[in-house]
Amino acid sequence: MVYFDNSATTKPCSKAIEYINEALTNNWANPSSLYDLGMNAEILVSKARQAIAKVISAREDEIIFTSSGTEANNTAVMAALYRKGIGKRIITTEIEHPSVLETVKRLEDEGFEVIRLKAQSDGTVSLSQLESCLDSKTVLVSIMMVNNEIGTIQPIKEAAKLIRKLSPRAYFHCDAVQAFGKVSINVKDLDVDMLTASAHKIHGPKGVGFLYCKKGVAIKPFITGGGQEKGLRSGTESVPLIAGFLGAVESLPDLKKQQAQLREIKEYAISKFKECEKIIINSPCRSVPFILNISVMGYRSETLLHFLESKQIYVSSGSACAKGEQSYVLSALGFDKKRTDSALRLSFSRYTEKEEIDLCLSALVEAVKRLRPSNI
Repeated sequence: MVYFDNSATTKPCSKAIEYINEALTNNWANPSSLYDLGMNAEILVSKARQAIAKVISAREDEIIFTSSGTEANNTAVMAALYRKGIGKRIITTEIEHPSVLETVKRLEDEGFEVIRLKAQSDGTVSLSQLESCLDSKTVLVSIMMVNNEIGTIQPIKEAAKLIRKLSPRAYFHCDAVQAFGKVSINVKDLDVDMLTASAHKIHGPKGVGFLYCKKGVAIKPFITGGGQEKGLRSGTESVPLIAGFLGAVESLPDLKKQQAQLREIKEYAISKFKECEKIIINSPCRSVPFILNISVMGYRSETLLHFLESKQIYVSSGSACAKGEQSYVLSALGFDKKRTDSALRLSFSRYTEKEEIDLCLSALVEAVKRLRPSNI
């Protein structure tokens, strides 16, 4: 089996599985309980919180556990609702994850002004365009760190400087779901107010993510109830999933070594795919080494995806949340319909090997020979 869909989800690592099983077996009590069984569970949750905080150079009490990156993004963006006294302008980009785009659309329907920054040809947002949109009425800016379809890295630190200068009362949120554990993140250096991530993108379990909320940033709970997670996310914490998150964090390799390894894999993949005249590279140069978007011109993404699946090679046609629909990200970059309809996303992990690239290319070459081109 060749698995190239790590941006959708990753295979849980052995330590994550071990920690989940241990929590289910021995730390199953409610972490809010006052007796020792509950306190032991709470200690495990705190240990995970500390480990995550250390990775992004945050304080332990600035980490709020959620059920997913989507919930974390929703919570962060909805913070704009409680700042209407300042203004009603929200700035984001047209290539954000749906969990951000759909939430700002909801706020737009409730009277907020939403500005969606255009993507440049390389997938980055223009800092000059951001600068022109920032004003004293801006209450929230939300820009993702790494795009989930093409891997573009956004200039987060430079954007923060502009926001602090021109809209000092605005909150700055960064969706780091595709960045956490893969690129270096220092929330103090980046100067973001909120940052979000998810365990299942780094070989942890599905069903758990976190929201970093800088101390002093006032947001209200998206989910109310028993007041868990400092009152910002009610509901009994899922200790086994949080334990799995801890296992995944503890298993993270050295970032520099991992990036060098994956950069070599990606460069090898690009060089091999260029051997096929039907394949065009969509990911820009300024992109992370673990995401490679390509188009096999003349062949529909879904057809290719299932052909590869028949050979136990698993890729995607874009974001898993898009469920096969045409990529709005590639369309935003100005690619025509023929190119977007034939796009495939390959996303690698630290377990990816060059031999798997060869197998994938061989299968694509076979697909081009055997399949009838589509009228796209």
